[in-house]
Amino acid sequence: MELLATGKPVPELAGELCVSGNLLYNGRVGAQSLRLGSAELRAAGARSEADELRALRCDWAPLQLENDIFKKAAVILVTRGPASSIK
Repeated sequence: MELLATGKPVPELAGELCVSGNLLYNGRVGAQSLRLGSAELRAAGARSEADELRALRCDWAPLQLENDIFKKAAVILVTRGPASSIK
């Protein structure tokens, strides 16, 4: 996004980078929304919904991984059969 700040037109910059102009436009919009929706508190002292969603997704990812591990472990335990195979 630093290249967009140089003042070059987006179509010219897209041609130099061999990417579509839409990709640069979308990247610029995404970067602006991230900057505006950062973790700083709003005037009322509440976080925005976007910040809340980001925080929940960060908390959710490790839980999803843990859940997948438990599912695989359950399959392994069920396919092994009863504990009589342990000597």
